[in-house]
Amino acid sequence: MEITNTSGRRKTAIARIYLKEGTGVITVNQRDYKEYFNTPNLQYIVRQPFEITDTLDKYDVNVNLSGGGYNGQAEALRLAITKALCDLNPDFRSPLKAKGLLTRDPRMVERKKPGQPGARKRFQFSKR
Repeated sequence: MEITNTSGRRKTAIARIYLKEGTGVITVNQRDYKEYFNTPNLQYIVRQPFEITDTLDKYDVNVNLSGGGYNGQAEALRLAITKALCDLNPDFRSPLKAKGLLTRDPRMVERKKPGQPGARKRFQFSKR
């Protein structure tokens, strides 16, 4: 079986994954995903596509993560795994789409504007 290569993004986090048949080992930046994402909520986010498609122990995932925080990285990884599973088996697309996992979340931090301290915040106005 060949290796499926996809990527997922969320905010400034980028996840590049290599998915192949195996025993369910998920390696994130040369570490186990339970060590990298140490809260149960983030571990659930990473496992979610496998649980929906009943393929929890069928694929090995090697992940390169960069940018963002832990939550954004976990959601970027979830999107990448979802896209890879859809490439392998088109039948997985409908249950994953029903749960909303195929949608890339477009929300980003708004940029800081010149002449003010933040994106929307203004300097204090003095009438006199």
